[in-house]
Amino acid sequence: MTDNRQQPVDSPFHMRSTAQEVAKAADLAGKRVVITGGYSGIGLEATRALTQAGAHVIVTVRTPDKARSALDGLPVETVTLDLMEPDSVKTGAQDIRALTADGIDLLINNAGIMATPLRRNSKGWESQFATNHLGHFALFAHLSDLLLNRPGARVVALSSLAHRISDVMLEDWNWEAGAYEKCAAYGRSKSANALFALELNRRYEDQGLKAYSVHPGGIMTELQRDLADEEMRAMGWFNEDGTPKDVFKTVEQGASTSLWAATSPLLEDRGGVYCEDCNIGALNPPEGAFYGVHSHIRDSATAQKLWTLSEEITGLKAV
Repeated sequence: MTDNRQQPVDSPFHMRSTAQEVAKAADLAGKRVVITGGYSGIGLEATRALTQAGAHVIVTVRTPDKARSALDGLPVETVTLDLMEPDSVKTGAQDIRALTADGIDLLINNAGIMATPLRRNSKGWESQFATNHLGHFALFAHLSDLLLNRPGARVVALSSLAHRISDVMLEDWNWEAGAYEKCAAYGRSKSANALFALELNRRYEDQGLKAYSVHPGGIMTELQRDLADEEMRAMGWFNEDGTPKDVFKTVEQGASTSLWAATSPLLEDRGGVYCEDCNIGALNPPEGAFYGVHSHIRDSATAQKLWTLSEEITGLKAV
């Protein structure tokens, strides 16, 4: 069966477009945006572009002191929220609600962790799945009514090329059956991000709320802090002189596809798709390509099962 939505479009932007270029082409004046982790890496660049385009931005922060310094001079509001801990997500969402009583136009699930050693939160949940997927699922559940208050609202979930490492593996989402593998755990969480957007869109598109997943590209940021240099070299990320290969982007370029997914009119009838390089990603890329979509993140049955499992784990249901 042909996946009619997951097909590239004639986008005016490309791999090297910047977030500010994309934001300038959109009508963001007065739009209310919530972005997780919008104070470092590509999240900070997205926040900067959103504010310069006139959006009212609320940034969720895990480390307030670091955020205060990074966001100095930007007209944003901040809310303390640790995605890994359900109680923190709940209280952070309550603080967001106090700032957005009449609705939210954009929720950008930007924050995440990558290839970390085995860690578990206070509930015993593996940290990458807990932070990257379950924390964002819970945040949406707490805020879903506010998004539905704004016709045309969108949710953007940052996935990754790493979705190609592994499907979600719902039968062992918490790494209790086998030996933990940090990169596979990251891949599972990134597949979950894409499947979350697919199912969210299926459930809410008829009510005017759409969702998209995004691979921002390869960007050297603090996200890789748990990877040693030799590990990144073994994955072929660097030239012989130690510089990143040409497939990598600047931070300004890395934030652009999030903004494109949040604003592009070309996506109006393409809800649920996986985006990269300011376009819709192509299905079934050649082996070894640094782009493209594997079919397991387009599986609606898996997406529905993941949603139901996430409700069971968190005890939360969106409206």
